[in-house]
Amino acid sequence: MSVRARRIVSGRSETIAANYAFDPLEDDKIIRNRLLTRTTTTRGEPPLKKLQKKFTSFVIEVDKEEDNYGDCGRLAKAFLQELSAFEIPLLKSQAVVAANLREKDNFNELKGETNRQIVQAQADIEDLKKQLEESKIERQHKEECEAIRKLISAQPPSQGHRRLYMN
Repeated sequence: MSVRARRIVSGRSETIAANYAFDPLEDDKIIRNRLLTRTTTTRGEPPLKKLQKKFTSFVIEVDKEEDNYGDCGRLAKAFLQELSAFEIPLLKSQAVVAANLREKDNFNELKGETNRQIVQAQADIEDLKKQLEESKIERQHKEECEAIRKLISAQPPSQGHRRLYMN
């Protein structure tokens, strides 16, 4: 995979091609495989291979039809030590996975609560929109009534009203 990049050297820029050994999808597969097999490239031989070698040498020694109890005991002890050394990181990984699952469950609960709050807020917004429309109509009616009242009050009193007031 090749990616173009710019590098600035003493004030001038030049284009260089960056080459990567793996694309991101292959990178994910490699990382996943290393996590599953507990292998790394920095510590020499992968632990799974070391465990397999210890087991193989123990089984080969047991299969021999000789009086080799000492060698078998030594190889069995070496295998069990390697097995426990392999098991400790697996237990750590298991604890990390369990913690991540709990965190995921907590996140899902929070997400559900947030979604419920969003739905409630949307319902509240719809209710408030309806109230606003009703208030606008009510205000419009009041303004119309006020306009009619002003028109009526601007008119001179009629003769019929004068007789009522004079009596």
